Amino acid sequence: MREKSMEMELSKLLLLVFLFSVIFQTPASAVKQSYIVYMGVHSHGLKDAMASVSKVKESHNEFLASFLGSTEKAKESIFYSYTRDINGFAATLDEEEAAAIAMHPNVVSVFLNKGKHLHTTHSWEFMLLEQNGVAQHNSLWSRASYGEDIIIGNLDSGVWPESESFSDKGFGAVPAKWKGFCENDTSTGVPCNRKLIGARYFNKAYISDGGELNASTNSPRDNNGHGSHTLSTAGGNFVPGANVFGLFNGTAKGGSPKARVAAYKVCWPPNPHGGECYDGDILAAFDAAIHEGVDVLSVSLGRPATDYFWDATAIGSFHAVMNGVVVVCSAGNDGPRDYTVTNVAPWILTVGASTIDRKFVTLVKLPNGKRFEVSFLIISSLCIPAWEFLLFFIQSPYSLKSHLLFVLREQAFLSLYREDVNSIPLSAAHTLKPRMPQLKKRKNNLSKDFSSKSMLCKEGTLDPKKVKGKILVCLRGENARVEKGILAALAGAVGMILCNDESDGNEIIADPHYLPASHINYTDGLLVYAYINSTEDPKAYITASTAEMHTEPAPFMASFSSKGPNFVTPEILKPDITAPGVSIIAAYTEASSPTENDFDKRRTAFTTESGTSMSCPHVSGVVGLLKKLHPDWSPGAIKSAIMSTARTRDNTVNPLRNGTSMKATPFSYGAGHVRPNRAADPGLVYDLNANDYLDFLCGIGYNQTTIKLFSKAPYSCPSNFSLLDFNYPSITVPNLSGSVTVSRTVKNVGSPGVYAASIRKPRGVLVSVEPDVLKFDRTGEEKSFKLTLTNKKLSGAGEYVFGQLLWSDGRHHVRSPIVVASKAVEKKSAQLEVAGGIRSGI
Repeated sequence: MREKSMEMELSKLLLLVFLFSVIFQTPASAVKQSYIVYMGVHSHGLKDAMASVSKVKESHNEFLASFLGSTEKAKESIFYSYTRDINGFAATLDEEEAAAIAMHPNVVSVFLNKGKHLHTTHSWEFMLLEQNGVAQHNSLWSRASYGEDIIIGNLDSGVWPESESFSDKGFGAVPAKWKGFCENDTSTGVPCNRKLIGARYFNKAYISDGGELNASTNSPRDNNGHGSHTLSTAGGNFVPGANVFGLFNGTAKGGSPKARVAAYKVCWPPNPHGGECYDGDILAAFDAAIHEGVDVLSVSLGRPATDYFWDATAIGSFHAVMNGVVVVCSAGNDGPRDYTVTNVAPWILTVGASTIDRKFVTLVKLPNGKRFEVSFLIISSLCIPAWEFLLFFIQSPYSLKSHLLFVLREQAFLSLYREDVNSIPLSAAHTLKPRMPQLKKRKNNLSKDFSSKSMLCKEGTLDPKKVKGKILVCLRGENARVEKGILAALAGAVGMILCNDESDGNEIIADPHYLPASHINYTDGLLVYAYINSTEDPKAYITASTAEMHTEPAPFMASFSSKGPNFVTPEILKPDITAPGVSIIAAYTEASSPTENDFDKRRTAFTTESGTSMSCPHVSGVVGLLKKLHPDWSPGAIKSAIMSTARTRDNTVNPLRNGTSMKATPFSYGAGHVRPNRAADPGLVYDLNANDYLDFLCGIGYNQTTIKLFSKAPYSCPSNFSLLDFNYPSITVPNLSGSVTVSRTVKNVGSPGVYAASIRKPRGVLVSVEPDVLKFDRTGEEKSFKLTLTNKKLSGAGEYVFGQLLWSDGRHHVRSPIVVASKAVEKKSAQLEVAGGIRSGI
């Protein structure tokens, strides 16, 4: 613990050194930026918050005035005062002022107001909540009354209130505990009803960093579609006959279809700095939602992982959980790279994305007899039952993306490039058979090669003279999937076949393309390219699409889903869980087209989207059901129930795999794929309360003085606390050199019973549990056990191995993943920025 404390103090010192180094190099007219000043929790309770608002604002003004020299300057600087549960403010400051405020003993942290990014019908049947459209008597839907009167809040891009998903048909009076409202004072406002009971917008932080102020930014109305999609997935009402441009007709509904919903709009069109969802606005929304009485908060946005109290989502969710609100967040869309998972605070339920057993199928038929089942949505005025056009392809002999190891013919190669763009020399390419050393040598230059950009169908690389009237074959990657089709259409193509690269493997996504388009996997893509190369006159048919159910294998992990390990706290496994996030049908805005392009005039009430943004609200909906069924369960108990009952095998009873058909690990799926019905009756839970989270903060180096600022009750750090003993439902030991013993406590939430332990040992690690039998005589009883792990054959740093601990009474199966490494990758800096921006729609 002493080392952790020293590390934390060193981190703060490095921050101050950086700030002061900037100060002394800055002229008198220092550049102003917006900062968040986080001061912990308010001493008043939520019940007294309204009466205390003016006093809190006055105290914030006086506090800042002591640094700026006058109350007037302080009032001009502050654009948010967090007055309900979260104590702090957002203000425009220069670096010197921010550094001085950070030194004050009543301040937990000061950090820049940064922008984050935004990260269905059959999926509920796939999760066994219904069969053939009917909820069985033992389904969680039936047992939890479809989440009736639970309140689900959503931090996103707003809501399209006219959507039938937010109709209040069949709903009674709004729950008496609700304190929220709808901001409907303009022509672009949002009216409330008995289903949609709250709609707020927060834009001051966005505007402070250059965001445009207009009618659309002064309203909670959703002009983007993302917020309506996620909110309806979590809690949308039943909508019979829902379809996407007439295709895939069915009944749309959310996970808690009888819940009430509230939209908190914090995400806006990208400003000149690229920001969409700003920390200052996010924190204000959390503060409002906690006060207004939500039960669940669904948050499908994020940025690269960083220290918990330099991140508005982590701060806001901490306060929410301390008030009994479960917070569910997306894991991010930066996969399949390791160390990319975001929203990693242990009080957050972090969700990865995987497929369901439904495909939107069409056939690509080649004259040589090859037929490919592919996934796509043809949603276009060009749509006809079948097409026969000349195939046209863009390919590079050096492409690491495709690894196409066949000889390029000169005739095919000469048709690839526009003459006015610098490309690789033709003489070096037309007879080249690529070899891996050559591919590796050119790896760093691929992004600069016109050939690779052409193959990817990027802007400025397609020659209309050569594309017009043809089906264009494009490689997936770098630019958005739908964008490729738009660029192809603008160049004159009449259709597109989108081929996966090797890293995307078998992951197929249905998108609302602007022209007839088909998406095929990596293996089939190689065959298409080979066919094109084999004939002087390549042709293809694309048939109309249909929906195919109960496909195998399912689920498998989406290649875009961000992965662990957790770079902030390696002792906490993230993500926690996976859920459906590929080709999900849900409500959409009618303010813009599904491609979000001005020239696309199509409008649809429902559309398909993919991402951890879609998997997150699936779990939020399940949480709403569990809240209804078990109102006395804590957020920690609900998280444990979801994690410990998850499955790690697909519908072929084989281990979950990733998009390339390789076996996935807990760094992709956490504890596994969510099983709502099992989570309703988990048997045992690993519970966590407020003091457990405070112990955790002590364990990562926060001192007693700082922790008092966000603890409502008297609290003292334990004298000897190990992060390995934090009562998390998963067990991660990132630095196992010899032997270590970790402790856990389980609570019986079922009937009396006897549970026996069984262990699947990680490779090279000996594992034992003491005691190996736990007897419970009553509901609510708690028992502790110790798990000892010994390194026998592990060696290399960063080499992780996996196992599991299972407690069972014959009816309940309480599973915890075990994750072990001999030495984790060390942190590089105090503020961890481990990945680039969220990769959307690629």
